Amino acid sequence: MKVVLQRTKEAAVHVDGECVGSIKRGVMLLVGVTHDDTIEDAVYLAEKIAHLRIFEDKNGKMNHSLKDVSGEALSVSQFTLYGDTRKGRRPNFMNAAKPNDAIELYKHFNQLLQEMGIHVETGTFGAMMDVSLVNDGPVTFILESK
Repeated sequence: MKVVLQRTKEAAVHVDGECVGSIKRGVMLLVGVTHDDTIEDAVYLAEKIAHLRIFEDKNGKMNHSLKDVSGEALSVSQFTLYGDTRKGRRPNFMNAAKPNDAIELYKHFNQLLQEMGIHVETGTFGAMMDVSLVNDGPVTFILESK
């Protein structure tokens, strides 16, 4: 699994002009799943995200986690994270998991975050989405389970 995490002051996702998920302070997560990802990959990334110290303390040091600041997560499925652009001009997505496999692991990943006390909002799996955020920092990390 691969996640692009952006610390955010607020974020929202719209489908067909309707807001389907929004958060205030927390993280925006673009989540990609590949063929050989397992429950263990989802567990690793959920725990990493919940406990990663990326929020500033009173001295401006990144010492607080998402859990520490009672932050929220907006999780958006993003198969294009596994797009291969090395050849030609059109990406191929052979490394992305098939939708039926990816949706189950994506849902499990979000459930794990919720079980850790993180409020999670999501986009609509497989839909065309308009995503907006106010990036806090900006602070952006790429996390991979492998």
